[in-house]
Amino acid sequence: MSNVQLSSTALQHIASARGQNQVSAFYTPLTSFAEMWYQIFLWALFSSIFVHTIAAAICFATLRKHKYGKFFPLLILIMGFLLPLTSGVLNSATVAFVYRASSYQMPPLYALFWGIGQTVLAGCIGFTRILATL
Repeated sequence: MSNVQLSSTALQHIASARGQNQVSAFYTPLTSFAEMWYQIFLWALFSSIFVHTIAAAICFATLRKHKYGKFFPLLILIMGFLLPLTSGVLNSATVAFVYRASSYQMPPLYALFWGIGQTVLAGCIGFTRILATL
């Protein structure tokens, strides 16, 4: 156990001697509006594409023998791109604006939570059919 600890300490000393602090590169906070917006948007885009790809695969497996139903997964995939390209851009910009206006630095992990949270919220609204009651 002490050998493992010693070797990790030795690696940290070697990396710091070379000027390559690899650990801090993953934890540098986002400070400008553009980088906050871009990180949140990318997480929203990729999480939406991931969820819609799974839904399209289930839809295709279920409707593969249907005459017209086998083309519905294409519509699901298109919505997986359009949702973050429309509302995701605006939501990401709003969150980034609030962080920037209040002079907060955003950790990259928070950008992940905000981006995936947009996809989760869109899924919850879709499943509960709140919009159909309006």
